[in-house]
Amino acid sequence: MAAWHDVCTTAPELAAKVQARFEAHGLGFLATLRADGAPRISGLEPAFLLDELWLAMMPDSRKAADLRRDGRFALHSASADKAVEAGDAKVSGFAEEVTDAATIDAFSAALVAATGLEAPGEAGQIGLFRADVRELSFLIPAVDHLDIDIWREGAAPRTVQRY
Repeated sequence: MAAWHDVCTTAPELAAKVQARFEAHGLGFLATLRADGAPRISGLEPAFLLDELWLAMMPDSRKAADLRRDGRFALHSASADKAVEAGDAKVSGFAEEVTDAATIDAFSAALVAATGLEAPGEAGQIGLFRADVRELSFLIPAVDHLDIDIWREGAAPRTVQRY
């Protein structure tokens, strides 16, 4: 399992770029799998708190049901720029639901401290998932190609150029 802290240790520059891209808008698009195997895309506000990447949502949402059934996910950064000049970030892995009150309370306190927002809820009032990160990528256009930084669990970060 690769917690966000582990990713930051093994691929610090890439992790910083990916986190900054998500935090630039505070919004991402979460891909999950429906019961029939079809993909589902949902908006989400990922949170990088307590050395983890958290996926928080309403407990009875379809995306929460999807993740409980099959924890595989992909998370894509939001962008308002068709040219993607600021870059494009992706994270994929497995989501592990957290139900213990102490962790949910710690997450809620950290979120309030970081954002000033109202606490999202207590155990049973929030669907909270910790990301087990398996892969990161960050794409940015260059003059005549794309630079894509990639990290996969168990491997060193690398850069691929696509022309």
